[in-house]
Amino acid sequence: MSIDEIIAYVEGFEGVLALKPGPGDGTPEIAWGDAFFYYAPDGTVPAATQPFATIVTKDYPDDAASRLDRPGAFRVNIAAGRDAFAAWTGRAPREPDTHDTDPAAEDAVIAHPVYGELGWLAVVNPGARTDATVRELLRAACELARERHRRRAAT
Repeated sequence: MSIDEIIAYVEGFEGVLALKPGPGDGTPEIAWGDAFFYYAPDGTVPAATQPFATIVTKDYPDDAASRLDRPGAFRVNIAAGRDAFAAWTGRAPREPDTHDTDPAAEDAVIAHPVYGELGWLAVVNPGARTDATVRELLRAACELARERHRRRAAT
């Protein structure tokens, strides 16, 4: 599963805005090459909402445990929600991780090394083992974002 395949898949969801920062677009250089997915049916970045999924292609200052500085490494990050997080990790998001999970393990669903306590899951270099799971988690995260958008619009 390549970055381009993931982006094309998520862009196929109704109401999704995919941001792909790059030179000259006013975004911080550190974000260049990454992708951020929002539920935004009007096509504008929501002011008070985080993306429901991201793809990162490098280590960030506070997030280097996945060792994305390796050639070709990237990580898909998914706001999976409490239920999916618990199903995949065997614990609630705010419970401590008692397993010795390697945040750099490839093609494995793990708690996000920084945002796991918020219900985020991650997969470094998704492949044959996680392809269907990543697609399912991305679709479910988009649905959660769509529902949040509907609730906020109703108030």
